[in-house]
Amino acid sequence: MLGATLTPTDAANFTTVDAAPFTVKVGVPVQGVIDPIHIYVDTVLGSGTTGPLAPRFGVSCAITSEFIVGQTIVFRVYANDANQAGAVMDPTNTAKAYIEIAGVANPIPLNYGNHSGVAFWTGVLKTGTTTGLYNTLGLISFKVTMIKKDQNTKTVPALKLVPKKVNGKVVKKNGKIVYLHIIYYKTVQLGTPLPGSVGTWQSNFTPNSQLTLYAVPKA
Repeated sequence: MLGATLTPTDAANFTTVDAAPFTVKVGVPVQGVIDPIHIYVDTVLGSGTTGPLAPRFGVSCAITSEFIVGQTIVFRVYANDANQAGAVMDPTNTAKAYIEIAGVANPIPLNYGNHSGVAFWTGVLKTGTTTGLYNTLGLISFKVTMIKKDQNTKTVPALKLVPKKVNGKVVKKNGKIVYLHIIYYKTVQLGTPLPGSVGTWQSNFTPNSQLTLYAVPKA
């Protein structure tokens, strides 16, 4: 809450006045990312629309947060690992990747694959009125989780001695070769694996920007 007081220099003719309190709401980061795994998420309209919307709607990958019952929601995800110099999270270093949706018993697995020449993670939520399809209207609360594989090796700095050369010839001093200390990096095996890091993403956007499912409009 912010406030202010005006104190006049001419106290004989003017009195002190307090401004009305003003409440300031501090913005909360929209992402729920836990370092070192940084995650990007969006939702697109997928193919496989059912009901009165088929087949006209559901043949594109348009990014949207608003869906109508019968449409297929595709979650697109990519992630990077800051502990590995921003390395892409893919099946080689990822133990688990999934989406938890409020009201859905089982998490939706994320699958990594090639999509028209670019690779990322995807998860599918089919909506509709038939048994087994998601049909809860309103905001869809979800959380994305990425779990890195346990780390059995680690890259560490090390020193090695290398003969000093000038114009391609080894330098000697008093009949002895002059050596330089060179820093390099080597991979060592860990006796005890390091547990894989866990990253999560949960939207904190305002409600009108969050993933929402609507009923089919009436004619």
